[in-house]
Amino acid sequence: MSTDEAAPGATGVRPGRTSAAGSALEKSLRVLEAVAAPGGPHRLAELTAAAAVPKSSTFRILASLAEQGFVRREADSRYGVGPRLRGLSALVGAGEPASIGRILGGLREATGQTVHLALHTGETITCIRKLEGGEDQPFRTASRVGMRMPLHTTAIGKSVLAHLPAEEVRDLIGATGLPRRTPQTLTTERALYAQLAEVRARGFALDDEENEPAIRCIGAAILGPAGRPVGGVSVTAVTFLVSREEIQAYAPALGSAAEALAPLL
Repeated sequence: MSTDEAAPGATGVRPGRTSAAGSALEKSLRVLEAVAAPGGPHRLAELTAAAAVPKSSTFRILASLAEQGFVRREADSRYGVGPRLRGLSALVGAGEPASIGRILGGLREATGQTVHLALHTGETITCIRKLEGGEDQPFRTASRVGMRMPLHTTAIGKSVLAHLPAEEVRDLIGATGLPRRTPQTLTTERALYAQLAEVRARGFALDDEENEPAIRCIGAAILGPAGRPVGGVSVTAVTFLVSREEIQAYAPALGSAAEALAPLL
């Protein structure tokens, strides 16, 4: 799973949208996520665009978050992460099972490639762990922890879609559309549904330069107790080093990792 860098909090889905839609809580969370994006502290205009919240509402939300200590206003009218948010982040990291890291590390050792772990978050997936490939890898992917990604262009996203009810998939596509990110992106429902059927049949999804040129990924869904996908795990490589056939050969190791991660998530 990989993508190009974007504005703070950008998701790759309906970028730049400014709307009054969404509950007060949803708006606040989007603003907080934008504040925490790399490159901060951020200006008000940047946060307004990234969170897709009107400027006046963004300003009020920031003032409230600053009062509570989740956001810190800098001297130059920029906004950065506050002490309470940093403390919350530390608590979340401390509570993550150490075995998650061991499983992801084992997958990286088995493949020699970059490994991602992402969770399904509404209309997107969110990267929560990333392990770069071996030291001999001549590249570093642009993806980062906290980045939200489209479902229809990524291997993890398609593996999630393949295990969701058909009606829910239609609703998601209706809400986000199928925007093109590269010449290889699937932009029709017929093409996407055909590929999702293949994913269900073989147990993994393939992103063959559909999200980013020269990047090829294989991903598998991580299923909850009821068989509903909570996220997925992927192996990422560059096309000029790893062929389509070679990356698909990682499927057994990928599937084993997804099964091992399921009870931990």
